[in-house]
Amino acid sequence: MLELTQRIGPVETSEIHDHLTLPFELRMRGRLRAKTDTGYDVGLFLDRGPVLREGEFLQAESGEVIRIRAADEPVVTARIEPGLPLARLCYHLGNRHVALQIGADEQAGWVRFPPDHVLEELAERLGATLEHHRAPFDPEPGAYSEKKHDHAHAH
Repeated sequence: MLELTQRIGPVETSEIHDHLTLPFELRMRGRLRAKTDTGYDVGLFLDRGPVLREGEFLQAESGEVIRIRAADEPVVTARIEPGLPLARLCYHLGNRHVALQIGADEQAGWVRFPPDHVLEELAERLGATLEHHRAPFDPEPGAYSEKKHDHAHAH
C-alpha cells in the first residue's frame, strides 16, 4: 500500500504517478484507505482539517505523486441571474450551513449543492431553475478553512 503523507504544490504532468478520484464526503477525511484510478491501494495519512481539493497533489513517503480528482456525484445545480439574484440565493442557502459550490457560465450564475428537497424548494422560490445531475462537487472552502474554527455561536 502506498502511504500518502504530504500535500505538495503543483508538479509537472510527467511526475504524476496516478490519480485518486473521490467524492466530497471522502475528500474531507485525513485518514482513508482507497484505490487509485488504476487500482493501486493507497492510504491517506494527512493532517486533519483541510479538504482535499480538485487538482491537489499528494506525495507518498516513497516519492510517488498522486493527483486528486473530484468524483461525479449526485448534485443539484440551481441556475439564476447573476448579480443580486445570485447573491440572494447564495446568502439564503449559505444561511442553512450547507456546503455550496458557486460559479457562472455563459447562461447564468449557479449554485451547486447535494440533493435536499428543502434547499431545492427554497432555490426555486428565489427564482432559480434546478438541474438534478451528476457532476464533480468542489464547494467553497469557507473563510476559516485554513484554521480550526469552533463553529459554536447563537442564531
